[in-house]
Amino acid sequence: MKHHDPLPALPLFQVMKAADRRRLARELKEARYRKGEFIFREGDPAEYFHIVKEGSVKCVKPSPDGNDITLKVLMPGDLFCCDAAVLEDAPHPGCAMCLDDVTVWRLDKKAYFDMLRRNPDVALEVIRYLGHRLKEAQERAKVLTPDKAEQRLASLLVDLVRRSSKPEGAGFRLTVHLTREDLANMVGIRTETAIRIMSQFKRHRLVVGTAKRLIVLDLPELQRVASDTPV
Repeated sequence: MKHHDPLPALPLFQVMKAADRRRLARELKEARYRKGEFIFREGDPAEYFHIVKEGSVKCVKPSPDGNDITLKVLMPGDLFCCDAAVLEDAPHPGCAMCLDDVTVWRLDKKAYFDMLRRNPDVALEVIRYLGHRLKEAQERAKVLTPDKAEQRLASLLVDLVRRSSKPEGAGFRLTVHLTREDLANMVGIRTETAIRIMSQFKRHRLVVGTAKRLIVLDLPELQRVASDTPV
């Protein structure tokens, strides 16, 4: 199968020379999955780095009561692999499940590590990338308090508008379909709390619709809520 070079679109690979990008692109293997299928499950060997080409994927962690806790959603261009698991040669600590029909590129971790050895500039970019991921986790932890629930949910919706939406009228329709339970899990609140806050957002005309067709009507106001300004 002939691959075009997807690597320039990914920040981690933009500093590579064209010849190295072409070499790495030849190592990419394309895989397709149907909605609801798992790309990997908890406990599977972490042998590959993955890049979303088409569709959207959610990272989930099974809970002791048998329910899945949604940790994050991945969009086209996102690199995912459970970084620590791959680097430490450990199994995957969670699952990656397709929210719709998905195409991913898979990159064998040996080829990836060989690339890093040949490209110290890319290795530095990976360090920056992992530092950014750590900073994101720290920022999320800052707002994990009960009185910040509205802020956290508003911030998530703003991020989803930025990453996965289409203009519709005066607003933005989310193109990724998440249940209220997904939204609640992603910001660390109870599903009932997410339903209450979403009802509040609807009353204030910030959003409209259902989980399958959610439209953000007032992005600037939602951004103000996300920055801890009361509705």
